[in-house]
Amino acid sequence: MSTRLVSPSRLEVGFFDRSVHDVAHDLIGCALLHDGVGGVIVEAESYERDDPACHAYAGLTGRTAPLFGPPGHAYVYLSYGVHSCLNFVCEPEGEAAAVLIRALEPRWGVEEMSRRRGRDHARELCSGPGKLTEALGIGLQMNQAPLAEPPFELRDRDDGWRDVRVATGPRIGITRAAELPWRFCAAGSEYLSRPLR
Repeated sequence: MSTRLVSPSRLEVGFFDRSVHDVAHDLIGCALLHDGVGGVIVEAESYERDDPACHAYAGLTGRTAPLFGPPGHAYVYLSYGVHSCLNFVCEPEGEAAAVLIRALEPRWGVEEMSRRRGRDHARELCSGPGKLTEALGIGLQMNQAPLAEPPFELRDRDDGWRDVRVATGPRIGITRAAELPWRFCAAGSEYLSRPLR
């Protein structure tokens, strides 16, 4: 398969144990791999408990329990019964906040991503939350998995992304609280799920 990323430093649990909005901002330019396949995060959205668009807004249920759990774990759910969506649980346990990973710039294991997606153009591999989970082979089996342990590998920004400009705007693909400026994107990236408004 692809070569594993060896630098810079891994993101540990403490990275996620703070404001979900700060985490979403700081994830832009970080590397995300699953079983050695992945890319650089170029788009993410933050969701908090009192946010009507957050699953935790309905309270603690079997489905939302991972959101209320400790930070630094995955929350993976099925969207419209079709696509898996990957979220990173943030803030202290019980706060119920998460960052939805919306898009990656493919970098490692691109051939495997192309095979899984049935697409050759790099722009089509991870430019949306359902596309990227399919490309990385992430399904519901990864719900509640720790992000600081294999098969996940999360790394801080490398030199090429250290000074990335992060643009913000309204979230997309939702009907409630869409106006909140909690969509974070690498400015000018061609790999976003949709251009920033």
